[in-house]
Amino acid sequence: MAVVAAAQATDGNWTWAQTAALIVPCIAPLGAYLTYALDQRAVRRERRAKTFAEALTAVEEYLEMPYRIRRRPKSSSAVRQQLTDEVSGLLAQMAFHQAWLQIEASAVAGPYTPLVATARAEVMRRHLGERS
Repeated sequence: MAVVAAAQATDGNWTWAQTAALIVPCIAPLGAYLTYALDQRAVRRERRAKTFAEALTAVEEYLEMPYRIRRRPKSSSAVRQQLTDEVSGLLAQMAFHQAWLQIEASAVAGPYTPLVATARAEVMRRHLGERS
């Protein structure tokens, strides 16, 4: 009864309070959606940046392998096997990152592919140079 009386008291004039009461419920979901969308974008960018860093780390670790091989104890077959497994794992990581970059970030995949090829050639050169 009080609501009807208050509505009648305005004599049909629309007030700013009534306008605000209608607009706020419409704007609040829009604000929530924008916040959610921006948060998701930031999460995606962070995840991509982390993956790019992991891809570069795999190349860097692969480039360090000749030094690790050179410093290994010569008589330990277990260490030799461990290093062989690490090299295989790094090669697999680099192949994974190449494929992932082709799918998700082709602009980054372009430079990454020659980087991996150059790293593999450099490691081979170092390895063959060590044997000579």
